[in-house]
Amino acid sequence: QVQLVESGGGLVQAGGSLRLSCAPSERTFNAYAMGWFRQAPGKGREFVAAISRSGASTYYAESVKGRFTISRDNAENTMYLQMNGLKPEDTAVYYCAADQFGRSTYWGYTVSSTYNYWGQGTQVTVSS
Repeated sequence: QVQLVESGGGLVQAGGSLRLSCAPSERTFNAYAMGWFRQAPGKGREFVAAISRSGASTYYAESVKGRFTISRDNAENTMYLQMNGLKPEDTAVYYCAADQFGRSTYWGYTVSSTYNYWGQGTQVTVSS
């Protein structure tokens, strides 16, 4: 059972930046496509960004494109989400997710059902 641990959330003013990290508990991290999702109060979970196993391909929700950057360091067994130009509407719990079975190849990277491992989430709050 892979455990995913997110860190880096917090409170920031609008226009500020945060960097989230996700560290899986096992070294087969580089075999998994990875993603970030978020859930705001009273709303469903939504796709934010995803990255292929090698890191060569990245995908973003339109709402974050140009502001957020997803990356991974397979040697360090860590995935990152650099968030710049934060807005109050980015306030949510952010979850990292791992696709162990390669479902992203068939279902794509943007649907939550692609991912079978999920972290506990880290809160991001953006004040206006």
